[in-house]
Amino acid sequence: MRCVVGIDAGGTKTVGLLADEAGRILDEARGGGANLHVHGELGVEKVFDAVLDPLVSKHPVHAVCLGIAGVDRPHDEAVIRGILRRLGHRERARVTNDAIVALVAGSPTRTGVVVLAGTGAICYGIDAEGRTARSSGEGWLLSDEGSGYWLGREALRAAVRDADGRGPATALREAVFGALGVDSVARLIPVVYEKPMARHEIAALAGLVEQAAAAGDRVADQLLDAAALELALGARSVARQLGFDGGEFPVVLAGGVFKASPGLAARLGARLELPHARLIPLTVEPAVGAVALAIDLLPRS
Repeated sequence: MRCVVGIDAGGTKTVGLLADEAGRILDEARGGGANLHVHGELGVEKVFDAVLDPLVSKHPVHAVCLGIAGVDRPHDEAVIRGILRRLGHRERARVTNDAIVALVAGSPTRTGVVVLAGTGAICYGIDAEGRTARSSGEGWLLSDEGSGYWLGREALRAAVRDADGRGPATALREAVFGALGVDSVARLIPVVYEKPMARHEIAALAGLVEQAAAAGDRVADQLLDAAALELALGARSVARQLGFDGGEFPVVLAGGVFKASPGLAARLGARLELPHARLIPLTVEPAVGAVALAIDLLPRS
């Protein structure tokens, strides 16, 4: 039996799946975040080692596909391949962006648009001719609007603006302070800056925005609307670049933000302005797409 491993590595978590050549999942392993530009080469190597070791120890593996956030240049791919070699993996391998494996996991034709909103955010698309396009996803300083980090940061700012009188009253103040174990801005500052808070920790606050909005908080409601619009703008950009303006095409919604904020998908759909788009919330692990791409690497007998 020939086996493959598919890995989805994001800013917060890494999921590895061992599967046979028919795509049947045999085992699973999980680890922490593995973004090359956030966690560094050594950090990524440690996570991959922890995820790969329990999987490959059970069956010989003939191909590996890694979908990893922050891998968009030939140099990045070379670094990841170097990590694999150091870990003793010299079988066939594909290294690609995590948005691609999410799209493959959610679209049976492997075409369409994916809106991936986790710790970061990116919109990506592939058409029937294999052309690709992207929007956003350049990291927290340059873009990533609508991501978990963006929502968490905006929740922090809304709480501070309420506390110091520059902004409207919001339930996010009590929610954020409670989640971080503080009772004032003065106590919040060292929590945020002295450690400092990691991006995935800030992204974890995104769920508080959904909870506050569901309870009728106007500030939180506006933040979710803003996130939905930014993600919709990204999807529109990708669809326009690839000419998806004729027949129906899928828009796969993937990433932890859609789980933390279940109402975000409907908000995004209302702002998408793509009449031929069919929203598909991803219900399986994106690593399932990495498994499919790894199977493609196997020689046909």
